[in-house]
Amino acid sequence: MSTAGATGPAVSPRSLPRQRWVMATQHPEAAAALAREARLPLVVAELLLARGVTGAAGAYVFLNPEPAHLHDPFQMLGMSAAVERLERAIAAREPVLLYGDYDVDGTTAVVLLKTAIELLGGAVRFHVPHRLREGYGMQSCVLEAAHADGVRLVVTVDTGMRAFAEAETARRLGLDLIITDHHLLEPGAAVPLALAILNPNQPGCAYPEKWLCGAAIALKLAQALLERRDPARTREKLLPSFLKMAAIATIADAVPLRGENRAIAALGLRELRRPAGAGLRALFAAAALDPAAKDLTGFDIAFRLAPRINAAGRMEVASEIIELFSTRDAKRAVELAAKLERLNRERRDVEAAALIAIDARLESDVELAADRLLVVDGDGWHRGVIGILASRVVERTAKPAIVVSVEDGVAHGSGRSVDGFALLAAIEGCADLFTRFGGHAFAAGFAMPATALPELKRRLRVYAEKHLAAHQPERLLSIHAELALDRITPVLAGWLRKLEPLGHGNPEPVFVARKVRLLASPRIMKNRHIRIELARSVQSPAVAGSSDSIRAVGWGLAGRAAELGLKAGSIVDLAYRIRENPDPEFGGLEVEIADFGVAGLAPCAS
Repeated sequence: MSTAGATGPAVSPRSLPRQRWVMATQHPEAAAALAREARLPLVVAELLLARGVTGAAGAYVFLNPEPAHLHDPFQMLGMSAAVERLERAIAAREPVLLYGDYDVDGTTAVVLLKTAIELLGGAVRFHVPHRLREGYGMQSCVLEAAHADGVRLVVTVDTGMRAFAEAETARRLGLDLIITDHHLLEPGAAVPLALAILNPNQPGCAYPEKWLCGAAIALKLAQALLERRDPARTREKLLPSFLKMAAIATIADAVPLRGENRAIAALGLRELRRPAGAGLRALFAAAALDPAAKDLTGFDIAFRLAPRINAAGRMEVASEIIELFSTRDAKRAVELAAKLERLNRERRDVEAAALIAIDARLESDVELAADRLLVVDGDGWHRGVIGILASRVVERTAKPAIVVSVEDGVAHGSGRSVDGFALLAAIEGCADLFTRFGGHAFAAGFAMPATALPELKRRLRVYAEKHLAAHQPERLLSIHAELALDRITPVLAGWLRKLEPLGHGNPEPVFVARKVRLLASPRIMKNRHIRIELARSVQSPAVAGSSDSIRAVGWGLAGRAAELGLKAGSIVDLAYRIRENPDPEFGGLEVEIADFGVAGLAPCAS
């Protein structure tokens, strides 16, 4: 289980609505039956049922991922044509251009395919676009330059499903185009003209796992290529190594960690505990992670490794990620990892400074704070972080938000939404204002003349008043099961570890315990956080430090504790996560408080 802490500047009370606890639907009879059949703790059976797992066989597969759970790549529509064309290129030493994206998913996908093609004796070139100069997606000028340089085969990774004009450029030039992408298609939408398209979501594709990320699709293409050459070596040696990159991307890209995705992520995490490449070892060191000393978790990937990889694309040039994971020079790998660390620190500093400005704006501008859809603009905010900033505003306000950076007369915007509000539909009504835009229900981006910003805000305000009139901003805390503190044991913690890797579609369990007694007043840490000693049972005569007590930490909850007047003897309802503290002196099981409320009055609804 992961160890998480509070990050970012303090949040102003005005901009942060209270949480409402939402209890997941419970299945007492089915959970009891599954617990008996699969010999599981009852609460683990309940958690598995919530993930769609039924029966002892399904529970075993979920809790014990194996290589056999990976699907045959040739089930994917277009795979045979893609493999045959790549095999011809490899045999002829024909240069193959890999056209990627600048995030974790795109760069790791390039690494996967580049490695596979070169292992088979092929020649590879790659292009990763510059976020600020080129933006997302293929560019015809890049294809034209590649053609002039002798390239006749282009393979996209994590991009291409909307590249209709660029696909036509490829056809006109005589370039064979293979698109590997995972982005969803609108119902009935056309697909670009290409030699082959690998996307489980395209019409007619029977591939069982529809939610692969871009790097996972690149993994399936690499698997198909390598297994055609040497099936035994691929299964025993090559595929386990390739799963490392695919696991990082699968967790970082927030695809549902179920089905084949769970197998990719879990098996890849297992392999990451033995990093062999110079680049991976250097990246772990830069992130202060020792994979041999601890069990890697989804949290470590999502919040320690992935931000450092993403920092290259956000702040500078993502192509150095491919060099990092390709080099065998340990010294060069350390240099590149150190640069990623520096870029990630810069990213955090830039983000923090902008968040302070945004918080101040929301505090001082009453009209803006009252809007149902927030549009916050600033001069010169780094475009590489405005998407993160929009997410932070949504977290703070529980409202859809768009953050706009204005520079040289151009406004670049990135937005994030909330459940029930399709952000792309909102900005589509302003299409005439944009020079370009795109996205989906929960995230969208655009560019436009800065002079049109006032009109954009006016239209979006009208749209939001109509479509969010009945929506009350609120932060929801999902409670997955009830679990009294006296049921927390090392055995249960071991079972919960088997749920790893945790992430989207397989969230870390949040439990609720009723009528929990504080054994001492909360101890304040750094003016924001608290530590408390709790009785495992309200009837127990426990004292602090005894076996009938358990330690708790609450990140950013000092103000909430003061608001409730918590002290020794107070009784609360507690929402919490189970933690294993590795400290050799003070380690052991403890709880991380997600929220608390007066006993019997906690904001919990089914």
